Amino acid sequence: MFVHESTIRIRYAETDQMGYVYYGNYASFYEVARTEMLRSTGITYKQLEEMGVMMPVMDLTCKYYQPARYDDLITIKTCIKERPNIRLKFEYEIFNQQGILLNTGSTQLVFVNMKRNRPCKAPDIFQEKMEPYFGK
Repeated sequence: MFVHESTIRIRYAETDQMGYVYYGNYASFYEVARTEMLRSTGITYKQLEEMGVMMPVMDLTCKYYQPARYDDLITIKTCIKERPNIRLKFEYEIFNQQGILLNTGSTQLVFVNMKRNRPCKAPDIFQEKMEPYFGK
């Protein structure tokens, strides 16, 4: 299992008239967290795309418990529980600075060969980066 934490300070522009983070912004928070998680392994989305592999989102779930507010420092705990193959599932928990759980969610992405526009296995270099967390 691979776990990573990212923090984001909530900007005023991310809130709605009630002073809560607009619900649609949580997908962006998930994207920041998974991008930083991948970067922490030593490989980036950009590098994967340069190898001819893209990773579109094929599924997103999101559940709200408490609102995040302007200037909150949120922590996004991102987890990959299963070894990536053709698909890669990220699970998220978002906490405020008091450690209160605000939101949970998940995204499932698929590795796609950009030339053929077809699903493919995760590149070998990516699989190698995952080995410490899942073994061979």
